[in-house]
Amino acid sequence: MMRRICLPAAVAAGMLLSAAGAAAAPKAVSGPGPEPQCFKPWKADTKYYQWPRKQGPYRIAIVNGFVGNTWRIQMIQTAKAYAEQPGMKDKIKELKVVSTGTDVAAQLGAMEDFINQGYDAIVTIAVAPDGFDRVIRLADRNNVVVVPFDNVLDTDKVMQVNEDQLEIGRIAARHLLKELGGKKDGKVLEVRGLPGNSVDRDRHLGFREVMEKEAPGLQIIEIVGNWDDGTSQKATADALAVHGRFDAVFTQGGSTGTVRALMDAGHPFVPMAGESENGFRKLIAAHAKDGLKGLSYGQSAGLVAVSMKAAVSALEGNPMPQLISVPIPVEDYNSLKAGVNFWPDLTDNFFAANAFPACGVTISAPEIMAKDAKNTQ
Repeated sequence: MMRRICLPAAVAAGMLLSAAGAAAAPKAVSGPGPEPQCFKPWKADTKYYQWPRKQGPYRIAIVNGFVGNTWRIQMIQTAKAYAEQPGMKDKIKELKVVSTGTDVAAQLGAMEDFINQGYDAIVTIAVAPDGFDRVIRLADRNNVVVVPFDNVLDTDKVMQVNEDQLEIGRIAARHLLKELGGKKDGKVLEVRGLPGNSVDRDRHLGFREVMEKEAPGLQIIEIVGNWDDGTSQKATADALAVHGRFDAVFTQGGSTGTVRALMDAGHPFVPMAGESENGFRKLIAAHAKDGLKGLSYGQSAGLVAVSMKAAVSALEGNPMPQLISVPIPVEDYNSLKAGVNFWPDLTDNFFAANAFPACGVTISAPEIMAKDAKNTQ
């Protein structure tokens, strides 16, 4: 005779949730997927995921954390602008944007709320690299696509979008070596970013990898600029006072400040690689003929647009790489054009790299600046 066992309601509910979780999306599949020039797998062995196809248009939420700097503000403006572009507007029924601050619990709560409201996808810059397992499981049970970008998670359970920071460092080094024309000795200034940050670390490692292999005789002087114009300008001025002349400069950010320090010291313009700040690009355009042979790459706020595009592609049932390596937007002194990839009338701290030709994504400065960074109701 079988004895009947009565379970507490909470335990029974937990068992039901576990059973539901057994049918969790997405499933691992073989690649390639659509638009491989845009949705490029991070490595050759990056796995692919596929979600059940949903009928559009879709409800998408942007769950940002910290919003207290220009890049984050511009990112939110970019998301709103991209949602209204032809080719995307008809695929998005509703876009909600919230910024929850630096508290992980608040961000997780917002994501859970959107899942429970029936949103189809959540695009997010994670406050922390871990602690999201519970909300990922909830998303899977509800067939919601979660797409972290920029600050990604330490997990392979969701599709994520980022640029290759090691490659950014390599690109910078290759540009300097090309412009130095075979010069194998002298001094190069490296203005690093925020200490302890993985982006700073990886850009530095990529830069040194190429420089030490191709031109080991060049002396590299490191300083810290914190990706900030004021800090970078002061640190560069101090380096000039100590070391005198440099033959080339790699600055991770605060690029405008770095150039202004050279100008204030009467230092000749030299080949330089730096971020996509509008001020830096304005200075390159004005002084390339004087020797500022600049390259400007971008960890672009436009990554949010590529992440939205990836979320929609996943919702349409396409196989997608688990980790997408977004093409790095790069311009140099030969390709800069006012009103296209820099804007003379906009502020120096506007991030000008908002075009990803390989993805068919271009958001103009006027489109971005027409939006605000407020939470949507």
